[in-house]
Amino acid sequence: MASTSAAGAAGAPVTGEMTSRDYYADSYAHFGIHEEMLKDEVRTLAYRNAIMNNPHLFKGKTVLDVGCGTGILCMFAAKAGAKKVVGVDMSNIIDQAKVIVEKNGFGDVITLVKGKLEEVDLGLGPDGKVDVIISEWMGYFLLYESMLDTVLDARDKYLAPGGIMMPDEATLYLSAIEDQEYKNEKIGFWDDVYGFDYSCIKDIALKEPLVDTVELKAVVCDPAKVLHLDLTKCTKADLTFSNTFTLKASRNDYVHAFLGWFDIGFEACHKPVRFSTGPHSRYTHWKSTVFYIPEALMLSQDQEIKGSIKVSPNERNHRDLDIVLGWEVQGQGEEGKGEMAYKMS
Repeated sequence: MASTSAAGAAGAPVTGEMTSRDYYADSYAHFGIHEEMLKDEVRTLAYRNAIMNNPHLFKGKTVLDVGCGTGILCMFAAKAGAKKVVGVDMSNIIDQAKVIVEKNGFGDVITLVKGKLEEVDLGLGPDGKVDVIISEWMGYFLLYESMLDTVLDARDKYLAPGGIMMPDEATLYLSAIEDQEYKNEKIGFWDDVYGFDYSCIKDIALKEPLVDTVELKAVVCDPAKVLHLDLTKCTKADLTFSNTFTLKASRNDYVHAFLGWFDIGFEACHKPVRFSTGPHSRYTHWKSTVFYIPEALMLSQDQEIKGSIKVSPNERNHRDLDIVLGWEVQGQGEEGKGEMAYKMS
């Protein structure tokens, strides 16, 4: 799930057809999505701790919340002593956020602005700068439906020299899992549907990553880091990337899928705050991302998978992701290598 809002997208146009960005933003107007994210304690408490346990970073400062949603991060910042907090969001949930802010007594400190970040007036005064940018921008597999591009625009336009980003680090990992039973249920099902051959759908199902919880015991290999983002320095170009990786088997087993997750860091804090969405951690609404492969790989302990990954926004809808994974296990011939193109949409 992406952030508490879609601040990077414009509202529905007055004329013409709605775009995918408009539908994306409109979906965040429903309270149920915000309920799920607010109840995600790993997520919400990490932000609360990073902000409220570091009042020295907020006292007397001007703060911008990119994608403010229901206003929870704005209120954390106000309680931490911020002089002025501006929240921007294009979703209709901001109408409820304004009521919430007033009811909780923060109307004098928090200003909520509805619209597209690149187009609205944030009312920041003569210098037009802020001291801190906070945002919960992450999507599934970190970058799916992510509004990080908008956060980077906000950083480049509004963050004062020496200003702080929260969070300021993000790292994407890959591993591999044994998942025969569930793969048969989700993918193998199409081989025989009540006596009929539906295998053409199997090919489609394989190319669509599955967002789900995964038990740690299913993980076969040590994880590999495939992307690290320093939010104070990275650019939009860094969100399209390719990398190689090596996964080392921790036991004798079979591999039916690759597994992706991300970690987030608030390193500017007096005591860094971090959380993970991986299988070794508590549940988050982001879960993990499963990439099934056509044929299982057989691994012995300490044997390695040599792999490659390429990730880019989809050309037709930049909030979708195109992902290409390649792999090879030496000594297994053609059965030990392959490549798959996946699409998160």
